[in-house]
Amino acid sequence: MPNIKIDGINIEAPKNWTVLDAAKFLGLEIPSLCYDPGLTAGGNCRLCIVEIRESGRSKIVSSCTYPVQEGLEVFTASKRVVNARKIIIELLVAQCPTSKTLQDLAAKMGVKKVRFMPKWDKCIYCGLCVRMCEEQMTGKAIGFTNRGYNLKITTPFDVTSEDCRRCGGCIYICPVCMARCEGTQPSEVLCGRCENSLQPTCLDIFDNYTCWMGLKGDCGTCITEKDGNNNDLREVKKNN
Repeated sequence: MPNIKIDGINIEAPKNWTVLDAAKFLGLEIPSLCYDPGLTAGGNCRLCIVEIRESGRSKIVSSCTYPVQEGLEVFTASKRVVNARKIIIELLVAQCPTSKTLQDLAAKMGVKKVRFMPKWDKCIYCGLCVRMCEEQMTGKAIGFTNRGYNLKITTPFDVTSEDCRRCGGCIYICPVCMARCEGTQPSEVLCGRCENSLQPTCLDIFDNYTCWMGLKGDCGTCITEKDGNNNDLREVKKNN
């Protein structure tokens, strides 16, 4: 089995695992909207991105589609990853501001504003409903049509499908069907009132969250004591 390292933790992962599978096995939290363990991976929402480093080079990939490989080093919450996720959730909220799921994620990630023109759509085109209909319900009653700005999910030729059994599987698995508490016509694009998370300060000093991998204070940002030379221990750790 390939040996990989995720956030400093070494693990032997089965060859058929993805990076997201390995992270979930370790209990590491990676946000995702278009992933479901009972369906094939899509990698559409991009929220599950991580930073991988190989041979001194790094790149951003979707963890739900990237297979584990020998010697792979993964960072699930580096500055680069966290900043990219915030931009992605901004885009998703602008696409569908009425979704409580998206609003909660935005609040949890510390997103304070949306800098993109809101579209007020009712779909983020993650493809979960299409895969659910095809793979679990064996219906194939819906699919993607058109491209770009005109992309949508519908039945063939926009007519009632004889293959649809009205099972409700598409509604059940949709990550944005739960409406905000203000209803279907909220006055603001970004709410941020449903989730009040304490944002870690690790990224102000370090390149990656570390408190989640050990005892409180391991990252150094929680330490306020002085060392023997009356130096701030956070600065000592940062410079070392």
